[in-house]
Parts: sequence; structure tokens; C-alpha cells
Amino acid sequence: MEIILLEDIDKVGDKHEVVTVKNGYARNYLIPQGKALIYNDTNQRRLADLRHREAKALAAKLGHFQELAQKLEGVTLKIGAKTGTSGKIFGSVTTIQLAAALKEQAGVEIERKKIVLPDEVKTVGSYVATLVLHPEVKSEVAFEVIAE
Repeated sequence: MEIILLEDIDKVGDKHEVVTVKNGYARNYLIPQGKALIYNDTNQRRLADLRHREAKALAAKLGHFQELAQKLEGVTLKIGAKTGTSGKIFGSVTTIQLAAALKEQAGVEIERKKIVLPDEVKTVGSYVATLVLHPEVKSEVAFEVIAE
């Protein structure tokens, strides 16, 4: 069944995307929960209207996102991690930890979905993460993984 997603859903698709899912998943979960609409002519026109309104809202927030990017310029975050004797950390640094460090150390709250990490961070050292704040505004934040 083809549906229009009304929000981002892991392993299915992004908001306002037309995807094909199994009939039962769409009828029993996505549509009743208000997470999707059936793809038809009426809802296709509604999707165009939703995209237009969301584009306007994003354009209005562009200045705010540019201010955030300037605020984060030159900021280096410190993330503590438990390590072994070789400097390899137990587990890895995730976007959740980076989002928490941004909120705590820089005073900026950013969704973890907007943070892109360089490969896997599994050793102590310096790294750079990319923040996709807006389709037109991308910022880089340096962070150091230090041993606790």
C-alpha cells in the first residue's frame, strides 16, 4: 500500500515522503496513529499544501538557524568516555551523547537527528561533527573524546 508519511519514521521513510508498506502496517498502525495518509489524488494535493506550508515555516526560521551556526563556530565540546588501556573506548560516542554535550556545554538544544557523526567514534581523540540545522545551513562542531 502506498502512503504519505506525516512524520519521520525509522526504517520506513522521512516526513512527506511517499512510501510503500505492507497493508496491515499501514491500516493497523500508521494511519490510526496519525502518522500517515493513504496515497490518493486528494491526499496528494494535501501533501503539496503541507510541503508549501512547511517550506514557508523553514524559510522563516532561517535567520535563527544561521545565528545558531555562528554561536557554535569555534566551540570545542568535551565528551568523557570510559576507556581501556589502549585508548579505545567501551562502546562508541553517539549522537545522543553529542546532543547532550551541546545542551550542557554550549547551551544549544539540537535534535539528535540533525547531527551527523564521522564514521564510528571508538577511540580517544579529536573529531568534527556536522550539524544539518536547515537545508541551507550546515555547521561543523569540533569535539574531543577524553578518558574518564
